[in-house]
Parts: sequence; C-alpha cells; structure tokens
Amino acid sequence: MVVSQENASVHGSSRLSPQEIADILRERIRSGALRAGDRLPTQAELAEEFGVERGAVRQALYALRDDGLLTNVGKGSPPRIAEPDPAREGPQSTMVGLAPRLTSAFSAARVRIDAVCMTAESLMLAVSEPVRHIHEQRIRPESVDVRVLLPSRRINLAFPVPVEGGDGAEGPVHERWLAQRNAQARVLQHNLRTLRVTHGVDVRVSFRALPFTPPVKLYLLNGEEALMGYYVLTRREEEWESRSLEMYDALGSQSLLFSFAQRDGQRERAFVEESRKWFDALWETITTDLTLS
Repeated sequence: MVVSQENASVHGSSRLSPQEIADILRERIRSGALRAGDRLPTQAELAEEFGVERGAVRQALYALRDDGLLTNVGKGSPPRIAEPDPAREGPQSTMVGLAPRLTSAFSAARVRIDAVCMTAESLMLAVSEPVRHIHEQRIRPESVDVRVLLPSRRINLAFPVPVEGGDGAEGPVHERWLAQRNAQARVLQHNLRTLRVTHGVDVRVSFRALPFTPPVKLYLLNGEEALMGYYVLTRREEEWESRSLEMYDALGSQSLLFSFAQRDGQRERAFVEESRKWFDALWETITTDLTLS
C-alpha cells in the first residue's frame, strides 16, 4: 500500500487522532481519490495504514457517516462512499442554498442563528422551511436564538444609492431600503416568535444596528457552519411610491453562498471559528438595538 505524505506522521512518534484520520479520508473523498460507491479498505487495513488501533479508525468512520460521507458503517462489511448531497455541491444562490441549511440547523435541540446582511429578506424567506417542518412535527428544537445585524437607518449606505447620487440617508432610495428592511425583519420576528405559542419553543429574536454597510452577507448556523456570500452591485430601476428610481443595488437573494463547515477540514473549521468570534465581538460592541419602525 502506498503511504502518502498526508499521513506520513503515523510513522513518527505521535499517533493520529480519530479526527485527523477522518480529515485525511474526507480529503480523499473531496479530491476524487475516493468516489461515490467505492468501498473503503477494512478497519484492519486502515488501522495498519495509519498506525493506530481499530477503535480510532472506527470513531473516524462514524464521524464520516454522521457527515453523510459514508454508508453501511458498522454492518459487517467495509463502508461505501455515499452519493453526494446536492445541498452541499458547490456554491448556490442564497435563495436556493440557505433554506435546506437552516432546516438542518433547526434539527438541533438548541438552535443559534447569527446573521449579517443588508435586509432580512433572504433569512425571512428561508426560515419558512424549518418553521414548516416544526409545524409538521418533523423537527422539534427546544430553543431558537436568532441574532441579526442590519445597517443602521442613520448611516449613508454604500448601496443602494441613486444613479445620479445625492441621496444620502434622506432620499427615496434610502427610504425604500429602510421600509423593506423593517418590514422583512418584523415578519421574520413574528414567524419565529409564533413558535413559542404554537409549539412551546423558547424563541429569542434580536436585531442590532450596524454602523456600516456590510460588503458580504454572513450566516452562522449553530456555530458549526458559516455561509458567506458576496454582494455584487448592479444598476436597476424600481418603482417606489408612484415614481421610478434608478439605483445601484445588490440582489442579495442571488448572491452565491460559500459554505464552510467545521467538519470539512482544518481551514474550514478555522474560518467558522474566526467568523463566530468576529460576530460575537461585533455584537457586544454594538449596543444600539434596531428600531423596526
């Protein structure tokens, strides 16, 4: 058997942990060295390759099974590489990719969703899927804590802005954005708080006012997955209170979301951890609650 550089440390003095073994196998799956339907070597063969006890290999295989990467684990024959989950294949638009990831996050007993965005539109629409699952009794979280950072009404936004300029925080383009921000946030808050009445879920929804325009949207799901999307500006025309507004704006629902999950490897874990620390620090620094009126 060829021993690659990635696991050369097994011949040193320190043994690999189950997590490290899982990361190596995960990378082989992601690189295509192991493909859907392939059988893994036996636990004895993997233990020999990595220089560890079978128990460590077994823990690594269970971790990969829990991630949806392996099937047939612990059933007497070597496990197979699972078919890829379409929800995790590459970046998807916010409208497509956010709802299934939220639904998965809401399957936990204690749900924590943190978000930084321009408006609550995407989150408001996507959260309807896990809410529906709760109403259908398919999932039942004990608590849901949602924290959202949205731009303050008082700042001059980087976008949306009128094509001709001169809008600032007083003109119709800003007023349109503010009305949408407030309405969407109120609907999100109402739909989540209703779960307290209908299903006894302990729900908390909080908004705070960002003093700047976020260049990206960020969703943190239970501190285990970060979804990040870049805002891309476009010129468009919208109707508002019987007048036509030409503006430079970003369509957040079309932003591509890039997923970083703790289970996906060391770099992804580091990104999730740093994003969580950044959000917590920003949340504690900002003391101004958002006014939804």
